[in-house]
Amino acid sequence: MGSPVFFANIAIATLLWHVMAFWQQNSQGHHRTIEELRGHYAALFARFGAPGMDVSPGKLGAIPGEWVGASGDNSRIILYFHGGGYVAGSPESHRPLVGKLVAASGVGAFSVGYRLAPECFFPAAVRDGIDAYRALLAKGVSAPSVILAGDEAGGGLAFAVTLAIRNAGLEMPGGVVALSPWADMSLSGLSMLSNRKSDPVLDWETLFLSARHYLRKSNPCDVYASPAYSSFTDFPPVMVHAGAGEILRDDASKLGDRAAAANVPVSVEIYDGMGHLFQVESGRNEAKVSLSRLAQFIRAMSAVMAA
Repeated sequence: MGSPVFFANIAIATLLWHVMAFWQQNSQGHHRTIEELRGHYAALFARFGAPGMDVSPGKLGAIPGEWVGASGDNSRIILYFHGGGYVAGSPESHRPLVGKLVAASGVGAFSVGYRLAPECFFPAAVRDGIDAYRALLAKGVSAPSVILAGDEAGGGLAFAVTLAIRNAGLEMPGGVVALSPWADMSLSGLSMLSNRKSDPVLDWETLFLSARHYLRKSNPCDVYASPAYSSFTDFPPVMVHAGAGEILRDDASKLGDRAAAANVPVSVEIYDGMGHLFQVESGRNEAKVSLSRLAQFIRAMSAVMAA
């Protein structure tokens, strides 16, 4: 999968994460509870604005979620995974963001209501994701017409589910899209430090506590938790967008590096002066450009219709 240097980097990242696991308090001198952590995420989701797309509840097999701009019988579909650090968020909280992607691309979505930690821990989210994909195929939708997409933790999950699909020997989806993905749960990217003052949305503590709830005793460099450490051999085309000023910037770059190393068609776009999920800021030209580029990729990669 990689060179000795690559594996040495995994070992260092794993050691660093376990050393930091002894760290217990935030700057206010107390350890945030899961309720406080979820409240923090809820405040972040509030900036998404009002939903602007018709939705309807649904299921893919046993996996709950909602159809956004789609009835479920479309010949192509976005299988979307919401963000929230694996501990928060829902299809409802991310309706505005998913709606923007659906409106821009003209392709409907199923937003997956995967199980959250700490009630359901790693790899529950990955299992729910591949189960939703299997159910979508069982409905008669062709694999190449499915685009896996997500933001933050959901962006990393989209790649983890693609990895699970490949390793299960299933037909691969048409493409993978990620917005500001969290793909390295060891939190070893340099942007975690270099952008800590420029990112008003996410911080190291929030991600660290979220990772502890989700991983429990699992290795943070497990490829199903941190797809940035996986091989992307035989993956479909990839598009990743992130802001230059966010702490997850390097996670986006790592995904691009893994795709390029596997000779997978990939486009990683880092937008200068932008922060985490800047696409929700409708007035920004960069948001319009990003959504247009993502929409173009989704339409192109999902062009194979179901029979």
